[in-house]
Amino acid sequence: MLEVLIRRHYHDYGLRDVAAFTAPDRPAVRATYTIDGQDTAILSTVGTVAELGDPDGPLNAVVLDHVAGRPSGYDAVADLYLAWPDRPESDEEASAALAGILGALPWSGQVRRVAVATCPGAGRPVGYFEFRPGAEDGTVVEDELVRGVHPMVGRRLNLWRLQEFDVTRVPAADDVLLYDCVAKSNRSDRRLVALAQVRQVLVVRDEDGEVLGVPHAERAIENCLESIRRARTDLGRAGSRLDMNHVWIHVWPVVDADPAQLTALQGKITPLSDGAGIEEVVAGGRIETGDGVAPVSIRFHSQPGARVTASVEAPPTEPLRPLDDYAGKVVRSRRRGMVYPYELADILAGPGGSMVEHDLDDGRLVPVSRRYGLNTAGVICAVVTTKTALHPDGVTRVLLCGDPTKALGAVSEQECRRIIAAIDLAQEMQVPVEWFAISAGARISMDSGTENMDWVAAALKRIVEFTQDGGEINVVVAGINVGAQPYWNAEATMLMHTKGILVMTPDSAMVLTGKQSLDFSGGVSAEDNYGIGGYDRVMGPNGQAQYWAPDLAGAFDVLLAHYDHTYVVPGERGPRRAPTQDPTERDVSTFPHHSVDSDFTTVGQIFDPAHNRDRKKAFDIRTVMRAVADQDHATLERWAGMADADTAVVFDAHVGGYPVCLLGIESRPVRRRGFPPTDGPDTYTAGTLFPRSSKKAARAINAASGNRPLVVLANLSGFDGSPDSMRNLQLEYGAEIGRAIVNFDGPIVFCVISRYHGGAFVVFSKQLNPSMTVLAVDGSFASVLGGAPAAAVVFAGEVDKRTAGDPRVRAVEERLAEAAGADRGALAAELADLRAAVRAEKITEVAGEFDGVHNIHRAVEVGSVDAVISAAELRPRIVATIEQHLG
Repeated sequence: MLEVLIRRHYHDYGLRDVAAFTAPDRPAVRATYTIDGQDTAILSTVGTVAELGDPDGPLNAVVLDHVAGRPSGYDAVADLYLAWPDRPESDEEASAALAGILGALPWSGQVRRVAVATCPGAGRPVGYFEFRPGAEDGTVVEDELVRGVHPMVGRRLNLWRLQEFDVTRVPAADDVLLYDCVAKSNRSDRRLVALAQVRQVLVVRDEDGEVLGVPHAERAIENCLESIRRARTDLGRAGSRLDMNHVWIHVWPVVDADPAQLTALQGKITPLSDGAGIEEVVAGGRIETGDGVAPVSIRFHSQPGARVTASVEAPPTEPLRPLDDYAGKVVRSRRRGMVYPYELADILAGPGGSMVEHDLDDGRLVPVSRRYGLNTAGVICAVVTTKTALHPDGVTRVLLCGDPTKALGAVSEQECRRIIAAIDLAQEMQVPVEWFAISAGARISMDSGTENMDWVAAALKRIVEFTQDGGEINVVVAGINVGAQPYWNAEATMLMHTKGILVMTPDSAMVLTGKQSLDFSGGVSAEDNYGIGGYDRVMGPNGQAQYWAPDLAGAFDVLLAHYDHTYVVPGERGPRRAPTQDPTERDVSTFPHHSVDSDFTTVGQIFDPAHNRDRKKAFDIRTVMRAVADQDHATLERWAGMADADTAVVFDAHVGGYPVCLLGIESRPVRRRGFPPTDGPDTYTAGTLFPRSSKKAARAINAASGNRPLVVLANLSGFDGSPDSMRNLQLEYGAEIGRAIVNFDGPIVFCVISRYHGGAFVVFSKQLNPSMTVLAVDGSFASVLGGAPAAAVVFAGEVDKRTAGDPRVRAVEERLAEAAGADRGALAAELADLRAAVRAEKITEVAGEFDGVHNIHRAVEVGSVDAVISAAELRPRIVATIEQHLG
């Protein structure tokens, strides 16, 4: 058994020369190994604590012989397994007793360390104590870090990393070591560290060989996390502040699995670690590789601004560092549910990128070289460059971040000066401003007041000037924004002329007045700030937030996707054309179409007279938009959560590699959410613009102007004219579309894919902008009014005339004239029904004649439409038109 233990504990350290032998009255094993570059001779034997206390006894004789006989230059260590039936219940008392015994032994000062495993029997657990020579002769000192485990197990569990902490062992689940750790240099830095060993491993795989789980390791992690939760609960209020806790496990067996597959287990780790205040979970062990066995650590940790991420790293070589001033700010931000802005540096810069902090110097922002966290204002400024495939030299932005550690980002003169200077720098560099907004509003204090509001107004003025000059400010709401900051966000991203986007996360909200202030003043509030100005209930449905992201890392992904379509390198004409493998001449007709509201199976059937002769059948516009867009570039939908704007769909997409704003008109009915008003429709009809969808369309057109082409896929029968829509500014928002088209700077490709009638024809007419090209898919209809309403209203007299002259009607009229008595009443009823049926036929007849006259070819003849194209030509002609304009 001694040999088994030696091989188990020292195998990874060049174990050699293992020799079992029998001392005069006991078994023993000697061996050599190398650790941290030092050759070491190890002796392992058994005995009793009573024997250990006899300096001249046989146990000490064996140890003395080992120490004296070790090879030259080798350190000596000993592992003693001792029976101790009357071991004290207290570990402190047992440690003191052993220290007294060992200190009196002649060999204790000649060994590097001695590990004593005490076996009290009677079902009591084995206790481990490690002692090293003290500073004074005749003394030994226990290494309390590894109390309870063999020293080499403690090393594998990385207990040595806690050397800068005072540690206290606390009760935990079986097979879990739990330590309450307080940093020696910073007594406010307190953490829980849970450790466990995994002695056997079973890797569970699916039928494709992918790793589904490692049950034994997962169970060890669960036990550690549960121990941490219980300890936090036992500590009460103090426990709730322990939110930088660690779980370290060591897996003994060699694991035969791809490390990348093991990191996929983060999906299981994330829910397990919720509510435990976990900083990291580290699983150390050995992995079977093509070149042999390699030691690795798989680290699951919280990435700033994101959830749990996983990485494969070399085993740790540095002690766990206590919190310094910077780390303390990180923790304070985290406890407020926010991210310390500097922690986003690596995410924002990306691989090979850079983030250069700037600060004020004589009214201008200049680069500064200083450690992160030394900012004096509540706003952090920087210039960030992120390298992408399309922009290998980098996408450069001027960065603004609110600092939650400085009065929650409250703003006064110093903050506003930096915001104004940042916008000045962005205008000078011809790059966007990227703003991660956290702010409690204007600073409120005893020594400053209305002057802070004046500085807020000065910053607001600069935002208005910058955006009206075509500047772009992109805002990520990174926490609770109060007062001034929401107004800045609105001026930067929510008005008709603005080009920037606003992204929100579940942890963000924009409020003019916080919940507590509203409640105190007697105002109407909600259950929390998210109910007042969060994405789900307010800012997403009202369209003021353009995108939602699950966290700050996801928000940055949205920003990068936005820059893929919109970023203009200073000195270039517009966004770069991206390489694409999607053929320009691709026929969209074969693109699959799946929608519960439609029986079309391909896009081509929408334009096929055999399936959709009158172009009145419902179809999904997003499918058509995706069919037109490049298949090897992702699309990005703006205002996806905007309520009551369902009939306008806005994509940022690539077509033929060109970044475009792709605007589609929904072509299937959409049921209204909530309780519809009595004077408005309960369903948003296909091909119709309602007030909110008109506003969305106008904002999209304005945002693309001067940056990228506009492509419109139109099945557009007009604007809704119900009292409800008129009350909700239908005229105003419809007019905004016309103004946006008139002012649009760049090519517009307007494609009629079904029907094109009414007031919508006016606001999208090619007469409004000489850069507009109007194409129509063959079989489409274009007129002032659709055939059916034209027949029923404009040509009602002709319909009535044809109805009266119908032989069936005249025959019943003649019979009615000759009838008398009871027969007359029956014939009158028959005539009324017949007239209604015949009138419907005549309306259809006149409508067909009207549509026959006002077909799409007539629109070409009079100049309203430039060309009629087949469905197969839709994508090629759009690309060709853009190429013609952009050159």
